[in-house]
Amino acid sequence: MATTHEPAADDAAHHKAMLAKAETLTEALPYLQRYAGKTFVVKYGGHAMGDPDLAQDFAEDIVLLKAIGINPVVVHGGGPQIGRMLKALGIESRFVDGLRVTDKQTAEVAEMVLAGAINKELVSWIARAGGKAIGISGKDGGMVIARKVEAKKAPKAINDKDSGEQIVVDLGFVGEPARIDTTVIDTITAANMIPVIAPIGVGEDGETYNINADTMAGAIAAALGAARLFLLTDVPGVLDKERRLLTDLTPADINRLAEDGTISGGMIPKLETCVHAVEAGCEAAVVLDGRVPHAMLIEIFTARGAGTLIRA
Repeated sequence: MATTHEPAADDAAHHKAMLAKAETLTEALPYLQRYAGKTFVVKYGGHAMGDPDLAQDFAEDIVLLKAIGINPVVVHGGGPQIGRMLKALGIESRFVDGLRVTDKQTAEVAEMVLAGAINKELVSWIARAGGKAIGISGKDGGMVIARKVEAKKAPKAINDKDSGEQIVVDLGFVGEPARIDTTVIDTITAANMIPVIAPIGVGEDGETYNINADTMAGAIAAALGAARLFLLTDVPGVLDKERRLLTDLTPADINRLAEDGTISGGMIPKLETCVHAVEAGCEAAVVLDGRVPHAMLIEIFTARGAGTLIRA
């Protein structure tokens, strides 16, 4: 006579886990359909860049996006790595309003670190995750024509420590995108590969300019008409005065929060980048914590999300 037995506890737990995964995929379905064929621009930087586990997670997320029909474009930073290289070479760093004063020697080091070591390391992480990436900088193919940062964008008048008088500081080879030609990005994407872009541009005068990675990513997202701009940071997103996450903001909300002091410091230029991007052609921008494993996937494929969404 046949016998029966109750399912083992581990079998039941396994079934429950598999069901949860299936439900997650079902929840993701409408987002998969919505974003198929769309472009996402992802700015990767902060402390996540120095953590091998988070770097692997990031690379896997980027490869996954490409595999399901989304076209990711990665723009990376590298300020801490530049600082360490300058220190190793005995070159002193100076900052004004959060921007590194970049003389000719510093610009050469920045390009070496950004377009060389960091860029190729990211390409290799993506390759290890099963993707195909090409590392470039804004100089390649005339992709980013830069102009020198003007005083209105970065006030350079500071008080001299000795005399107390105001002096003007030339930020040197610090630039911002003046024009974006997306031909190179479009070509790489059409070849089913992932562009990984270092934030370096070339001026009309032929000089090389170091560009803030957030600013670079925002300009590229606008030029591409991207569905999303993701700024991976070291904070969960935009927080209110009670330290609660604000999940949806408009440019008007951001102006109000800046005026009442809810947002301040380094978050202000990040949000300005998001506002400029969405007002210039990007559908929406997201500020989220790059230190959280797979935060970008949670933001994209779940109803709750994981960061702060900004749209016009």
